[in-house]
Amino acid sequence: MKVDAIVVGARCAGAATAMLLARGGARVVLVDKGAYGTDMLSTHALMRGAVLQLDRWGVLPEVVASGTPAIRSTTFCYAESDATVPIEPKYGVEALYAPRRTLLDRLLVDAAFKSGVDIRYGVRVDDVKLDHRGRVIGISAMEGGKRRHLAADIVIGADGLHSTIARQVQAPRLVEGRHATGVLYGYWEGLSADEYRWWFKPGASMGSIPTNEGATCVFVSVPSARFRDEVRGNAAAAYTRLIGQISPPFAERLGDSVRVEPVRGFAGHRGFIRRGSGPGWALVGDAGYFKDPSTAHGITDAFRDAELLARAIMRGTSAAFAEYEATRLDLSRMLFQVTDEIASLAWTDAEVQSLHRAFSAEMSRELRALAALTPADVSTETWARLAS
Repeated sequence: MKVDAIVVGARCAGAATAMLLARGGARVVLVDKGAYGTDMLSTHALMRGAVLQLDRWGVLPEVVASGTPAIRSTTFCYAESDATVPIEPKYGVEALYAPRRTLLDRLLVDAAFKSGVDIRYGVRVDDVKLDHRGRVIGISAMEGGKRRHLAADIVIGADGLHSTIARQVQAPRLVEGRHATGVLYGYWEGLSADEYRWWFKPGASMGSIPTNEGATCVFVSVPSARFRDEVRGNAAAAYTRLIGQISPPFAERLGDSVRVEPVRGFAGHRGFIRRGSGPGWALVGDAGYFKDPSTAHGITDAFRDAELLARAIMRGTSAAFAEYEATRLDLSRMLFQVTDEIASLAWTDAEVQSLHRAFSAEMSRELRALAALTPADVSTETWARLAS
């Protein structure tokens, strides 16, 4: 069996890419080693670009109908002062949202299925297949205890931070970060709000993000090098202690709320930007571009690259892939560098505020690029060109 595209990883980046390719007329198989509708660690926050794309793809109404609260403002809490920024209507986006991954990923997988994608869970990909030229022509995987081989014109790795596809194709790193934070996540009921709230204090940061079912994701970050010493085998105690250190008033508010899930942690990983495509392969989401969670921008960039990549594939020319690489790197580099500096957690109030202004300017540039995209042009020769 041969298809036009295989996407490895059915989370938000992979599901979105598969959906867009299928809507462009491709025969797509989407595989994932996990199960449908499962959760994963996430800050959940969608920035304006991601909301714009979900609306364009027809998925946003379901996000809203599922009870995801509308975010109307963002407050930055610094050591010396607080600053609140309202979410003003722009490019048709009137509010931001932060859906649970059990909802967001599932809605995108459902949209991919409705678009004609063949979706298979419980498939563990462990190798790529090459032709005599060294071009990727398919995958090898275990499914139901049996070895499976599937051929495709292009294999897309959307399989996360420790991507098997990126490792198998030896995708080079173009940019590497210097800093990383370790993060503890918890979910609370009784913190109803319509804003994102971020705290930035030297040596630590925190975020409060309203999500589905009346819950709020509250996360705390410290330098990765300190993370294990802070946790000392008791994540819940470290989480409570750090919240109290960062914001005593917020810690008091939590006293009137209920934590509804266990505290979970991520020890941290330095960011990177890998090359995004090569002969017969491409990368999207964390597989190709990972940056520290400090700026909560990962899903937004994953959607951006899913759309840019799908458009390049549908054009099917060397020039289209070169344009994808150039645009992706241009829109990513400054966001990555600023996030890496914020993740150092070693700045003054004035310095981190300057970094936030720079990040906001880059988000605006990214948003303008997304808003300017015109409907994708797909010809009947696309898939023949891609395979040649």
